[in-house]
Parts: sequence; structure tokens; C-alpha cells
Amino acid sequence: MKGIEQLDVKRIRQDFPMLGKTMHGHPLVYLDSAATSQKPQVVIDCIDDFYRNHYGTVHRAVYELAIRSSEDYQKTRHKVKAFLNASQVEEIIFTRGTTESINMVAYSFGKAFVRPGDEILISAMEHHSNIVPWQLLCEDRGATLKVIPMNEKGELLFDEYVKLLSPKTKLVAVTHVANSLGTINPVKEIVEKAHEAGAKVLVDGAQSAPHLKIDVQELGMDFFVFSGHKLMGPTGIGILYGKAELLDQMPPYQGGGDMIETVTFSKTTYNVLPLKFEAGTPMIAEVMGLGAAIDYLNQIGLDNIQAYEHRLLEYATDKLSHIPGLRIIGQAAQKGALISFVIDGIHSLDIGTLLDLKGIAVRTGHHCAQPVMKFFNVPATARASFAFYNTFEEIDQLDQALHDSITCLK
Repeated sequence: MKGIEQLDVKRIRQDFPMLGKTMHGHPLVYLDSAATSQKPQVVIDCIDDFYRNHYGTVHRAVYELAIRSSEDYQKTRHKVKAFLNASQVEEIIFTRGTTESINMVAYSFGKAFVRPGDEILISAMEHHSNIVPWQLLCEDRGATLKVIPMNEKGELLFDEYVKLLSPKTKLVAVTHVANSLGTINPVKEIVEKAHEAGAKVLVDGAQSAPHLKIDVQELGMDFFVFSGHKLMGPTGIGILYGKAELLDQMPPYQGGGDMIETVTFSKTTYNVLPLKFEAGTPMIAEVMGLGAAIDYLNQIGLDNIQAYEHRLLEYATDKLSHIPGLRIIGQAAQKGALISFVIDGIHSLDIGTLLDLKGIAVRTGHHCAQPVMKFFNVPATARASFAFYNTFEEIDQLDQALHDSITCLK
């Protein structure tokens, strides 16, 4: 693929049907990829082709349609293995999304390893999906939840993290890229310290997998989770990567078809990995779509994506920093391509509404990160998040629209 300086964003945008739409009479400026990404035509075509021409169930029949579906379904598992550089394809579990992946680990890891008096560590910048499951686990198992603090820039206090680790720490669950702040956490160093203390680590990769090259073996985490819909793929499909030796020791999350080896009324034995954790008829079309999305991203190259999006971030940060009364929430030295901000005297909902009238889509609210909002003493923020299909001209449009909005509201 071409180098980053030659990345043909204009051509790339033609791959995304939604980017040609208008909203309120204006060309759509889509700046909400951290919530969910737009879909390239190849992903849409893949799902349509499966339902239209090749639809059949998987794992359960010997007729041709079922055999082909099963083969294509498994191909995606191999694609995910390569995408993450996992050591075994059996370490890739299909789920409905990041949230289910985290809940699966909380339930199964908790049941296998967490006892009364044990401790779970999370960070102060987590999405609710990486808070609530651990609260439920701690309530159920009599464990204690502890929180790694952060500073005013939105960076974790690493020394404080190390102090929190103890022989009681069973698991550290931390976001790779914070959805509300953009902070990129030093997960390799977090993993190393946790392992020194005898703890395991889950990394929430919902905001990193679409934008950064992930090597789970190099980073060393025990679990890594992400969602397909943020990765240019469909909704309803997610990934749990887990080290095989841990997954083998963990009980199933759900019971049903496919996850069994034998069933009698007196006892059931469970299937091998990964099927042990995939009860019921799976999300077949969604898995196919995820495979197409991974192929598409690999064509562009994650290194190219990261470099281009970082340039967008730098440009947007400079532009927005010159807007009177605008304050960026989260100014970590290492950031992903998103900016959360507030404007003095203006509610974020009003900002989002006025931007929408100009065709500009941003996220407003607490971003499923209420503890973060409380820390920064703001009720909500507006968030502009970027992807490789965005342009510098769109950032100029955002800048002008914010100036107009301030004039209108003040």
C-alpha cells in the first residue's frame, strides 16, 4: 500500500457509502468513529452475498451450504489470530462485542480464580463496561475493587498503580485507549508489573484495535477484547482473545449447543476451545463481515492508519485550542485520535445539536464514563473522534461550525 504521505483518502472515502450522504442539506462530516465506525462497501457486500447466495448454518450439517459456511466462518477466526498475532487460533473466542467479552471473563475467570479477600484493579478512566462487570464479580465473590488514579491530564499514575499491586491482586482490567479522553495507556508496562505480582491482565481494546497495530504476544496481556463495529465491521460481533492455558481452566459462560462434548441428564462434559465458550447458533453473517473488515484494514495497513490519524489529531488539537472558551478534556502525552471538549457557558448537548444542523456528527454526553466526568467536574463533554476516512477539510468545517455555534449561543 502507499506510504502515509500518499494515502489517497479521497479514494478511500468512496469505499464508504454513508460518507456520500447529506444531513440537513449539508455533506455529512462523520466525527463519531469512537462510538461506531462507518462500513466500507466490501463489508456490506460480504454480508449481502452470504445471506443472498451462500446462507447456511455452521458446525451442524454435512450439506454443501453448511460446509462452506463453516469453512468461511473459521477463516475469520484465523484472520483474527493473525490480526492480533495470537499464538493459537483456539485462543480466539467470538462474542457479541467488547461488553460481552469482558462479562465473560469476569464470570468465568472469577468463578475459577477469585476468592473472598482477593482484589481486582481497574483504572479511573474506564468505560462502564470495564467497571460494572468487576463490581458484580466482587459482590459475588467477596473480593475488593481498587482503582488506579489518574492526573489532570488524564494519565494513569503509574507509581500509584505499582503500589496498589499485591499478592491479593488477581486481575488488572485496563483500557488501552480511553474512550472519553483518548489516553493511550502503557499496557506493556502495566502487564509486566502485574505479572511480577502474580496477577493476570485484561486489556479493553475497543478503541485501540481499529487504530493501532496489536501484538498480544509482544504486549503480553492475558486477555484482549474488542468490538467489530468499531473496526469497520458489523454490529453484534466481538472478540475475546485469551491465553489458552487460562481459558482451559475457566468454566463455560453459557450452556447450550456447540459448547458440549457429551450430554446426559446426570452430567455434561464440555467441548474444546474455542467452542466451550460459544454456546448456541453463532453470529455467522457478522463473523463473515468482520473477516472482510480485517482484510480491508490490512490492505490499508494499521501503521498507515495510526500515522495519518495522529496527523489529524495534531491538526484538530491546534485548531480547537484557539477557540475562545474551549477546553480540551484529556491532554495526555500519548493520545488516540479523539478530542473531548467543553465550551464555557454552553452545554455539550447544545453544541452537538447545532453541529448536527450543519451536518457534523459528534458524540455528546458522559460517554459511558461517569467517573471520568466527575473527576474533571464536568457534566458531559462533546467528543470529535477521527478515522482514516476523515480529512483535514472536515476539521476546518468543525472549527468554523464551533465558532458559529458560540456566536449563536452567546
